[in-house]
Amino acid sequence: MSARALWAFLAVLAVVGLLAYGVISKGTARIAPGQPIPDRTLPKLSGSGTGSVADYRGKWVLVNVWASWCQPCRDEAPTLQRFYGQERKHDFTVLGVDSRDLSDDARSFVRRYGITYPQLRDGSGEVPHDLGMTGFPENFLVDPKGNIALVRPGPVTADYLNASVKPFLTGKAAG
Repeated sequence: MSARALWAFLAVLAVVGLLAYGVISKGTARIAPGQPIPDRTLPKLSGSGTGSVADYRGKWVLVNVWASWCQPCRDEAPTLQRFYGQERKHDFTVLGVDSRDLSDDARSFVRRYGITYPQLRDGSGEVPHDLGMTGFPENFLVDPKGNIALVRPGPVTADYLNASVKPFLTGKAAG
């Protein structure tokens, strides 16, 4: 092997290594239970006013980051709405954050699934970056002090909500 070929091989190897490092380290910024949730003031999806997770301090909040084009988001929407209706009596709300989406598509999604919990709009896509998300949807249970209690990548199910989220709301969570 010539010196030139060796240097070319090493250069390619270095580029591949840097790309692999970038892919692997992308998830290292993910927030974890016990950390405060990053908070942004965002416009309400309805178009009037703004809101943030901090507006719900003192309550349990399940932050659901979604997009109308996301099939798993569509699958979980009815389940989240039912859970919200059943559990809001426990000083609890679901807070939807529509991200990387068109406003009209997002509003149609909310109407289609009969969603009544509050919705914010993240048109710039900053929230997934802040949270270290790897895909849509993702759900973050935030305690009344503003700290993450649970992180759920992917869609939630009724079983997950009842087994993992509800115990926090009713004071029966372990730990």
